[in-house]
Amino acid sequence: MIETLKRIFVVPDLRKKIIFTLMMLAVCRIGAFVPVPGIDAEMALSLFRQATGGGQNLFQLMDIFSGGAFAQMTVISLGVMPYISASIILQLVVAVFPGVQREMRENPELGKKKITRWTRMATLFLAMMQAGIYARYAIGMNASTPGIVLSELLSWRIFDIPWLFYVTVMLTMATGTVFLMWIGEQITEKGIGNGVSLIITIGILSSLPATIGTIIKQLNLESQEPGQLTFSSLIVLAAVFVLIIVGTILIIQGQRKIPLQYARRVVGRHEVQGGNSYIPLKVNYAGVIPVIFASSLLMFPATIGQMIGGGGLLSKMSVYLSPGSWVYMIVYVLLILFFTYFWTVTQFQPEQIASDMKKNGAFIPGIRQGKPTQDYLDSTMSRITFIGGFSLAFIAILPTLVSRFLSVDARISYFFGGTSLLILVGVILDTSKQIESHLLMKRYEGFMKAKKRY
Repeated sequence: MIETLKRIFVVPDLRKKIIFTLMMLAVCRIGAFVPVPGIDAEMALSLFRQATGGGQNLFQLMDIFSGGAFAQMTVISLGVMPYISASIILQLVVAVFPGVQREMRENPELGKKKITRWTRMATLFLAMMQAGIYARYAIGMNASTPGIVLSELLSWRIFDIPWLFYVTVMLTMATGTVFLMWIGEQITEKGIGNGVSLIITIGILSSLPATIGTIIKQLNLESQEPGQLTFSSLIVLAAVFVLIIVGTILIIQGQRKIPLQYARRVVGRHEVQGGNSYIPLKVNYAGVIPVIFASSLLMFPATIGQMIGGGGLLSKMSVYLSPGSWVYMIVYVLLILFFTYFWTVTQFQPEQIASDMKKNGAFIPGIRQGKPTQDYLDSTMSRITFIGGFSLAFIAILPTLVSRFLSVDARISYFFGGTSLLILVGVILDTSKQIESHLLMKRYEGFMKAKKRY
């Protein structure tokens, strides 16, 4: 382990990327402790804990994803969820409208820039809207418990609306989200790993000390009386924890190898004998993206419904979509399956693979080149995607089922739960692969240079 770390920091380019990534993530964590102007963060946190009361609640899941910023009403309370929601919308737009797909194929660079610009604009719009609803929720909390919001901000009113408070919250929180989006893009471009996924991961990891403290407190080790959490429940949770880590690694790294054969080819003046190879089709081609997308899509309307209240449609929806309910789990599983297939269909190109195989004289034994090969790859990928998506969904809801039957505190089940742990393990695996690829590339160059000296 120590030798591996030494090798990582010996490579100058990789060292710069890792240091840049860590510095950017540290800036994100600083934002989690800067409250919105006019908000009493400590009082807001105290009321948040009273409101959740240890039960399963969308607010707690949102708070974990934002690294504790949501409960304290800080500048990055919304996290990167508006950006993820905007990305989902744009991905659906590209899939639904053939004209956008054609433009992406004809000019990928220009199309990518246009999609990025639209995603940023949609992120800003969604962040402003969510921040406005968040401001309304804060005003409601302040009405029942005065002191959360500075009275001077509420005194500036037009048509009995505290416009100054709304403007302050909306501009501050939207700026925080846009800043996180920019940091995520910078990490992806200049650092190591996927920036947005790493921001969510660092938020989840930041709740680890509080979760361990909750476990120790609920075990009640200082007293002879049994605590809220028993050792048998803790053992079951630990077993589920290990099972999720192992299962996530197997699903993300698992692949189906499609055998290939090459016909005899003439390269220059020599005839090259045909050989054997394979196409690695990943069991879970989308990684943990379906889990992130499904969680974000469920959080968006349900969280807004809980904030607005009043018994409307969104309010009723938030009750049905509360984490731990059967409706939530069924919809969650369906969304994971949908996004698994959706991401695979949009990213996996069997037509291109079949065309490249034909150009290189490669073929699958027993399958003709061209359209039959494309159909075979498409049908094979569909079957293994179902297995990968269903396994991903099962791992995601397994801890919720276990905690439901064991009556475990939601703060514990959320961290050791499927959603958080799947994202955590998946992002770490993806980042590790990128670091490994950098190391292999540098070692290869060093080998070539050493060979030239002799």
